[in-house]
Amino acid sequence: MKKDQLVEAIAEKTGLSKADAGRALDAVVEVVVAEVARGEKLQIPGLGTFEPRERGAREGRNPQTGETIQIAATTVPGFKAATAFKSAVGGK
Repeated sequence: MKKDQLVEAIAEKTGLSKADAGRALDAVVEVVVAEVARGEKLQIPGLGTFEPRERGAREGRNPQTGETIQIAATTVPGFKAATAFKSAVGGK
């Protein structure tokens, strides 16, 4: 599903115009990104939890040369699906 299809589905389910549904979707995405970027956990019941995750420094290899390189520690976004979401996808 692409964004325009998602916006259309939101508009149909909520009775909002497509423009309003698009703005609402953009606002939700903006809030999720901002919260996780600040280091906060954000839970959406029935969907899941978005959170920052620490990835430690490690040693890697350049596949072209085989040379060992150091990969710096970083923070990445993570998502853990809610039980209801897992059940819906798993068909249970």
